[in-house]
Amino acid sequence: MTARLTYIIQTVLPGVTVTDSKEKIPEYGKYCLNYSDEIITGSFRILPHDLLLETGITAQQVQISYWEELPVFFQTEGDLPFDIFAAAFYLLSRYEEYLPHTLDQYGRYSHTNSHAYKEGFLKQPLVNLWLKKLSQKLQLFTHDSRLTTHDSRFRFIPTYDIDEAFSYLHKPLWKNVLGFYRDLLQGKFEQVIERGNVYSGKKKDPYDTFDWIQRLHEKCGLQPIYFLLTILKRGVYDKNLSAHSKALQQLYRGLAVKNTIGLHPSWQSGTEERLLEEEKSFLQKIIQQPVIISRQHYLRFTLPDTYRRLLAAGMTDDYSMAYGGVNGFRASYCLPFYWYDLAQEITTTLRIHPLCFMEASSYFNQGYTAEQAAEEIQYYHDIVKEVNGEFITLFHNHFLTDQPQWRDWRGMYEAFLSNNFG
Repeated sequence: MTARLTYIIQTVLPGVTVTDSKEKIPEYGKYCLNYSDEIITGSFRILPHDLLLETGITAQQVQISYWEELPVFFQTEGDLPFDIFAAAFYLLSRYEEYLPHTLDQYGRYSHTNSHAYKEGFLKQPLVNLWLKKLSQKLQLFTHDSRLTTHDSRFRFIPTYDIDEAFSYLHKPLWKNVLGFYRDLLQGKFEQVIERGNVYSGKKKDPYDTFDWIQRLHEKCGLQPIYFLLTILKRGVYDKNLSAHSKALQQLYRGLAVKNTIGLHPSWQSGTEERLLEEEKSFLQKIIQQPVIISRQHYLRFTLPDTYRRLLAAGMTDDYSMAYGGVNGFRASYCLPFYWYDLAQEITTTLRIHPLCFMEASSYFNQGYTAEQAAEEIQYYHDIVKEVNGEFITLFHNHFLTDQPQWRDWRGMYEAFLSNNFG
């Protein structure tokens, strides 16, 4: 048993007993899934591809064919026309992200490099769909309808990145004066009036949508996660108030009362390693709770470096597995899984939670209207539910305001939650 094979079997077939001895097969049960070149009478056979027998990272030949309408690769002969375990390992380990690739404008691995994007299966939790088919094949082979590869249940986790807690309040006077004249010169008179109303106490800050979100959660019985940007060193992409702001600290403490809190590491922490642990420590002091989960700002991470830093900082779970430029399934999977450090050939203790929908990708990158985004989020909900996966969405508080630009998006989100969970 190689480290790769052990990892992927434990991930996609949890609870299955594994042996490399034919003599012991009768001890473990009446059904045998045979992953070898040998012929074992009465077994369901999957012929291995070389990937799980190798070590090191080399370019792989990924040629797509179709099996019962699903794209597959690493074709072999057997009771399945491909090595499902090697293909799943390739996708979950993010093997292709260790190979030479281009970066997008934010220095991230671009989705345009990926086979999922090029071959048109980015919008599918392909590994889960394969496993569902495998269950069906095994049931037919064994005449046992109870047999399944994965006993999971559908779960929805709404998550929020707090990149900018307030639009006007608690910011330096010079910023608000500058913003006032900029809006005036650009003819944004609604914002000029709004700014004045907020500062005079006649209106709530538009980005302060937290009470509204909380009421939605309570109505729908949901347990959200908030990822809080905790800035100790300001950068061009870190726009939130300083972590030393009393108003921000009060907000964060309030959110921590009823919700799960994670760290949203600053952009600066991506290049200055010490900042990650400092931000984590500072957030823990603010909310008086351990912080052991995270999501990268702008979904910006590099393998294996970012995940190794998270482990070194004591993180147990990360929710960054998505592309910043398009919605879909970056790892072609919609259940939590442990990160396999491909460079060191070890299974780590960092658990990865893939997400598939971010409203900012719908709006900024895909150019969707709120109506189109409503169809998109419903599609992802339905396909994840079909395979009993974990459906994770990402919204920002400033997308859920009652401002004219975002009002339809606020309504879209409320309708989605009410229709599916209300």
